[in-house]
Amino acid sequence: MLSYRHAFHAGNHADVLKHFVEMQLLKYLTQKDKAFWYIDTHAGAGCYSLDSGYATQNAEYESGIARLWNRDDLPAPLAEYVALVKRINPDGELTLYPGSPLVAMDILREQDKMRLFMSQLRPTKSK
Repeated sequence: MLSYRHAFHAGNHADVLKHFVEMQLLKYLTQKDKAFWYIDTHAGAGCYSLDSGYATQNAEYESGIARLWNRDDLPAPLAEYVALVKRINPDGELTLYPGSPLVAMDILREQDKMRLFMSQLRPTKSK
């Protein structure tokens, strides 16, 4: 059985786009005072290590978040996203990358609620 481990792809260009859009959508939804639910049916880890484990094998983050890390000419919304990533890397080195749950936690307000569902794939024995 083939399996998918998101950690191999953490911080790549598609992941950055997905989390940037997630951030923009949640910021839009928080403009109203009314509380809402954030429901993630395929939640991954809250945070990924970029300097150990799966992420180092293909180092896909180098073509994603690493390309934005030291830029000072980003449009304000994108700079705000990169600032979120920098907050979880207080030493200034890009070693951690936030997953969708952590991005959402950063934006959700006290009155909002979050529900995460994680898939646990287990290999089946062939007969």
